[in-house]
Amino acid sequence: MKTSIATVSLSGDLSEKLGAIAQAGFGAVEIFENDFLAFDHGPREVGQMVRDAGLEISLFQPFRDFEGLPEPQRSRAFERAKRKFETMNELGTDLILICSAVSPLAQGGIDRAAEDLAALGDIARGHGVRIGYEALAWGRYVNDHRDAWEIVRRAGHAEVGLILDSFHTLSRGIDPGSIRSIPKDKIFIVQMADAPRLDLDLLSWSRHYRNMPGQGDLPVADFMAAVEATGYDGYYSLEIFNDQFRAGSARQTAVDGRRSLIYMMDRLKAEGCAVKGPSERDPLPAPAATSGVSFVEFATDLTLAEPLSRLLLAIGFRHAGRHRSKDVKLYAQGDLRVVINTEPEGLAHSAYVVHGTNVAALGLRMRNAEAALKRAEGLIATPFRQPVGQGELELPALRAVGGSLLYLVPDDQAIDRQWETDFDLEPGWNRHASAGLTAIDHIAQTVRFEDILSWTLFYRSIFDLQPLPAVEVPDPGGLVLSQVLENPDASLRVVLNGSQSARTLSSRFISQFVGPGVQHVAFRTGDIFATAEALRGSGVAFLPIPQNYYDDLDAKFDLAPETLDAMRRTGILYDRDEAGEYFQIYLGALDGGFFIEIVERRGYKGLGAANAPIRLATQARQKPADMPWFGTS
Repeated sequence: MKTSIATVSLSGDLSEKLGAIAQAGFGAVEIFENDFLAFDHGPREVGQMVRDAGLEISLFQPFRDFEGLPEPQRSRAFERAKRKFETMNELGTDLILICSAVSPLAQGGIDRAAEDLAALGDIARGHGVRIGYEALAWGRYVNDHRDAWEIVRRAGHAEVGLILDSFHTLSRGIDPGSIRSIPKDKIFIVQMADAPRLDLDLLSWSRHYRNMPGQGDLPVADFMAAVEATGYDGYYSLEIFNDQFRAGSARQTAVDGRRSLIYMMDRLKAEGCAVKGPSERDPLPAPAATSGVSFVEFATDLTLAEPLSRLLLAIGFRHAGRHRSKDVKLYAQGDLRVVINTEPEGLAHSAYVVHGTNVAALGLRMRNAEAALKRAEGLIATPFRQPVGQGELELPALRAVGGSLLYLVPDDQAIDRQWETDFDLEPGWNRHASAGLTAIDHIAQTVRFEDILSWTLFYRSIFDLQPLPAVEVPDPGGLVLSQVLENPDASLRVVLNGSQSARTLSSRFISQFVGPGVQHVAFRTGDIFATAEALRGSGVAFLPIPQNYYDDLDAKFDLAPETLDAMRRTGILYDRDEAGEYFQIYLGALDGGFFIEIVERRGYKGLGAANAPIRLATQARQKPADMPWFGTS
């Protein structure tokens, strides 16, 4: 697969964009004319910059309002085209995009448009360039790739071909199957974009809300399958108009773009399509199958480790052992594993210096950790390795949100073997009475709003996680966008939260924490009332929930009076869906904004989104000094 991306998709000036595109591993770039016009170097210099970066120019674009014009506008359009051909010669590219006319002066007629393109093809031949014609979804007369193809077919010119764009086809609900009958040599380039389903006019939708394939709701895989069926072997090029991307990191956007194309091609191959590209030579393993969280690792220092360990003991963990060669302690409760890392150097220490006490790493239980690593590397994730002591276990790891780590832990090592290999363990360390916590229900990571799509693609493309419909949660300081991803059996749930408002709890966490990271961990229990009583007996304080909430709960649900009274006493929140019931309780926040949630599921599928505004409003009222987590009740 040959990959390209349009400069309009990225932030920065032209030189910054080219650097990011080359670093991400693309083979070519589309030069968007506005980026070129705003740059302070001429076309020959720009062409040389592209080649010095190891790239080709796949396309120069766009050329607007060409076909079907009356005189004198028609003659002027031909003169404009000649000047663009000269610029292309200096840039060193041979393909220009001509998009279907939107001018009110344009006249309809397939034959008229075909005659204009054929005449321009003669001029293009003299300049050694080609013309690609594209149907804009909002074109005045031509807004369907089938009509654009008929115009190209009637033009009957070797230098005139078709440009296909997934957004322009799919946004109008056009069946991409018709692409299969187009000769591959007449498809000059294929542009790719996805988008969320929005009730907007086509132009606004296209100009502001496109995203990478796999980040939206359009059937881009069906579109690519139709293109592949023609035998097409040219560039797949990303043309993404998105305000968030143009305001974010050019490097991250470029990496996401290339990852998205690799992911989409891999999906096609998994679905049995005969595809061309690197997946044939070096196939990716299947999406990495997960079975939950193996462990949570906190990074802190010796002073702050003491109150953190007291919290773990208070919620039912016990000290289980100490690492043989590092300042790392293990805490266990049933199959749950939490480690506290107080190493004075290394990655965990660096994370502590930057963020304070934080979740520096998560272990994910994998059915095949090595295959998962291979897939991640093929999808441009960054692996991580650090020295281990003689005889100690070396686990593959990936860089993740905020520079944290995701360790890929084989299933057969997650519960006992991993710890028996590296730790001096207490007798009976994994067999003790507890507060009833049984598993990690979900991990909530707070990220910058503009990075939610990026991390959604990361988890979706590498692991067996699928995104649920995103929801907007009201916070007293603004709206928080919450995106949940989960594996097929829901043993692993990751929640990505982000907000455009600087006043929300999510944004304040990023500011206080100095970057994105894990903001809370939700532990599951089989009996939240028994767990709450056990924790109260250990001196654990819960987030106080307003009594108004419980009065409303009494009106909405037929809860037994004694159940409702128990919930009032301990601050337990409640929700219900068609599948069952959900109970949740929150501990107060630690320094830095991290907090713990405890939940009980009785068939319920969601995450208690209806309660999120109550929780957020209550947390927003708490000043740091008023947020005890231990020592009062």
